[in-house]
Amino acid sequence: MAGAYAASSYSGHSTSPHAPPGPAPEPSSPGWSRWRRLGPGALTALGILPASVAAWLLSLRGVRLDRMGDLGLLQVLPVLFWVALALLTLGFCVAAGDRRTPHGCFAAYVLALVAVLHATPPLLYQELRYSWAWKHVAVIDAMVRHNGEVPDAGGFTIYNQWPGFFELNASLLRATGLESAVGYAVWAQLLANVVLLGPLLLIYRSITSNRRLIWGAVWIYYSCSWVGQDYFAPQAFTFLLFASVVALVVRQLPSSGSPGTRAPREGWPVGRLTLVLVIEAAIVCSHQLTPLMLISALLLLSLPRRNRRVTLPALGGAVVLTMAWDATVARPYVSGNLHSFLDALTQPEANIWSGVSRLAEAAPSQVMVSWIERGLSGSVLLLAVIGLAARGWTRRTPLPWLMLFPFPLVMVNAYGGEMVFRAYMFALPAAALLVTALLLPSGGRRLPARMLGVYVLLLAMIGSLVFGYYSKEAMNRFSSDEVAATRFATTRTPTGSLIISVTFAVPGLETHYDRHERAEIIEESPSTKRLLLRDPLAGLEPLVGRAGNKPAYVLLNRAQTADLRLSNELPAGFVGRLESALAEATDFTVVYRNDDAVVYRFDPPREGRPG
Repeated sequence: MAGAYAASSYSGHSTSPHAPPGPAPEPSSPGWSRWRRLGPGALTALGILPASVAAWLLSLRGVRLDRMGDLGLLQVLPVLFWVALALLTLGFCVAAGDRRTPHGCFAAYVLALVAVLHATPPLLYQELRYSWAWKHVAVIDAMVRHNGEVPDAGGFTIYNQWPGFFELNASLLRATGLESAVGYAVWAQLLANVVLLGPLLLIYRSITSNRRLIWGAVWIYYSCSWVGQDYFAPQAFTFLLFASVVALVVRQLPSSGSPGTRAPREGWPVGRLTLVLVIEAAIVCSHQLTPLMLISALLLLSLPRRNRRVTLPALGGAVVLTMAWDATVARPYVSGNLHSFLDALTQPEANIWSGVSRLAEAAPSQVMVSWIERGLSGSVLLLAVIGLAARGWTRRTPLPWLMLFPFPLVMVNAYGGEMVFRAYMFALPAAALLVTALLLPSGGRRLPARMLGVYVLLLAMIGSLVFGYYSKEAMNRFSSDEVAATRFATTRTPTGSLIISVTFAVPGLETHYDRHERAEIIEESPSTKRLLLRDPLAGLEPLVGRAGNKPAYVLLNRAQTADLRLSNELPAGFVGRLESALAEATDFTVVYRNDDAVVYRFDPPREGRPG
């Protein structure tokens, strides 16, 4: 075990017990002294970093977003972008190969990686990406308008029962005077990943003081975090809080101490435990899944007897808070879905394979992307298991429990087919350090041959990540024209109107969800879909009929076409066929049109209902 921490005793600083006699003719500043202590690898890395960042920024000029196809941004980003990523990874490997590389150099590389991966879309796009992010902005807007719980929320009542994330943002809007969260939601992914660096570092530094292992784990985490739940959403918010609780708990565990690290105190200081309980309360009131993940993590961390003085108070707090919330505020949702929860318990194999089984419906390009994502996940977990077996010191840390805890929940509930991917997301922080322990030398010597292999592997990881992150941008990106059309449909139509779309790929379709009804064709029954495919106008009749005496509108946009092309839930040309049919129909009138979207109003015959 001592060998694993052989490099942890250096700090990158040296002191001289004697000052030179007499006045120093050529005084050297502290900054110059630090530069002189840097090794050749660190100096080289510091030269590569600005070159890679400059290449990335230059690559974003003149990107033709309108040329995106089935692989999204991957098809339109220029070669220089990929050169920048490869150069950035090379510089990090050079830095990791030098034992004298300071923390600041590693931090700069990690922040540059986060910027390249997560600032690229907002720098390229005019509008907020992801329809779900727009949906969450709409919920915040509604809570601001109603000063809290939103009445007549329909299917959105779940957000009234877990309002923490939304109320926090609503309070921010009230305090700052901002009209909407859209302006900062654009940068939510970048901000979430930058802030997450703090808890990650606290976890890793509680387990080892070897800076190569610490920063290597951080780099691998960001290189393999493909699940894409870091956008403007309660999951991103509560995952950050979850990581913070885990970091505080791990910091306090007696099993987290390692040679060269501060020995933690037993038990909890009152102030720190209070902070943990406050964070747990924020998690419990903001998301359904994350409290269960937290309870599972704390439960497994409690298995070693020596940990229990630390873990049991935190575990007890999480259990009590979750049960209290679910029995009161969230009781309508819990009681209404109790039967489905119990059914899921009896079908563990269906829960595990639910996400994979949907691949048969997707476009060939997306099937390929899905297998790349699954290959990355499987490879990371396999390397982590090998690292656990090969590096004995890791088995005396919390890492095994922090990697295993999400997977029992996979067998309990499918979570809409996403549970296995959420489990990977929650296991990744621990898995990243285990992979790093396997790949990076633990001693102080540079091993060029090994670092070359590590470089190739890190490139493969990032290459797999970008498939998951950028391949669906044809449906995730929205133009200003699409936003304008949706704003017209949701704000310029009478209260109670029914707004029909083909898919959910609409920016802000849920705006004023308490004032309008919505219908998505892909959510209809198979028989209705078959009728729509045979005769789009005949298939629309039962949908517009739901409006009763209220107006009905059909909203079509470019992203919905891309959505169908990627998902294959309906033929890719269906949106075009529907628009052609509406254009020729006498009882549908264009009320708004631009280059990327069109809105039709249903005008029934005079003997029918009023328009």
